[in-house]
Amino acid sequence: MFGKKSTGIPSSGGSLLGSTTVTWENQYKAGNSMWKVPRLIRLNDNIVVREDESAIFMRDGKILSVFEQAGRYALTDINAPIVGPLVKALSGVQQQAEVYYLQRRYLDGKFGSQEPYQFTDPTFGVVNLRVFGEYRWKISDVNIFVSQFIGTFNSDTSEDVEQRLREQVVILVYNALGKMKEQGLKVTDLPSNLTTIEQVVITTSQDHFRQFGVEINKIQQLNISLPEEVQKAVDTRSEMSVLGVNYIQYQAGQAMVDASKNSSGVAGVGAGLGVGLGAGAGMGYAFSNQLSGMQQQQGRNCPKCGTLVPQNSNFCPSCGFNMQQQQIKTVKCPNCGTEVPEGSKFCPNCGNTMAQKQPQTIKCSKCGNDVEQGVKFCPNCGNKM
Repeated sequence: MFGKKSTGIPSSGGSLLGSTTVTWENQYKAGNSMWKVPRLIRLNDNIVVREDESAIFMRDGKILSVFEQAGRYALTDINAPIVGPLVKALSGVQQQAEVYYLQRRYLDGKFGSQEPYQFTDPTFGVVNLRVFGEYRWKISDVNIFVSQFIGTFNSDTSEDVEQRLREQVVILVYNALGKMKEQGLKVTDLPSNLTTIEQVVITTSQDHFRQFGVEINKIQQLNISLPEEVQKAVDTRSEMSVLGVNYIQYQAGQAMVDASKNSSGVAGVGAGLGVGLGAGAGMGYAFSNQLSGMQQQQGRNCPKCGTLVPQNSNFCPSCGFNMQQQQIKTVKCPNCGTEVPEGSKFCPNCGNTMAQKQPQTIKCSKCGNDVEQGVKFCPNCGNKM
């Protein structure tokens, strides 16, 4: 029915009896996986096939030819289905001759759950989860793909195809969560198991998507979101686990932290003591200090200027000191004797200007102690200078 021509490939054009040359102009537009030629095919029409694409010639819903090699193909067989008044007049039935273009390269897509997945957790009960992520796919079997999507699902656009693929990926993520839950997975374990869930989905996707003529080779950027109130509870539970306290003790410590941040301090301290008395006021203060220390673990002090620097920073944002440097040269403050990083303008202990000259001293005639000039009595022995 279609014969391959060896001539060049124009992007469009006309020919005998109103026939045209058909090409897929938006082949590389993001998200384009399939395109249906918007008119029926007639005698002498030309179909242009590029690399990484296939053209499917169909009549009355059945595949007649699949073109996968790059080139131009012309409909020249007089017995091929011709759509026109003559055929309709002779047979009484208008035959449908259509061409679909399909991508053969890998395509990127995104998925997200429209309805929440109800995850039963032994601690939090039923928790509604929503999943989001990205996947990479391609058409692995043209005949099965056309049979399923064009035939069974009656899809004729890329949006129809990707909508169904997104739904299937979400189903596989839900199945993975169900299997891992049976093995003891809890809501609090989800953040540390995202990569494992991705691998489980990839493993099960091979058989699942083979029935659609599709191959999934990557699941990435998986995100499983919790309801806000559950997320807060998970965060609280995590802090309690790190501190080794129960809920009442945690609340007492938290009240102390809040009170310390309160400018007035009176109301917060009173509330903190009220809660603390239930679990021990002293314990409340102890846990508040422990909690405050944990909240500050995300940073470290610059050895040069003392600024709290984020844990992963290579340089101090205040003075530019290299935080990866292990040793730093110091000098003694002439006023208080504190070891101060070399090059500092002020002593972090007493505020003394480090640039000032050392004070001139004289020896005490009685005890030999260095005494600054101008001082009337030796600060060591009391001898009159």
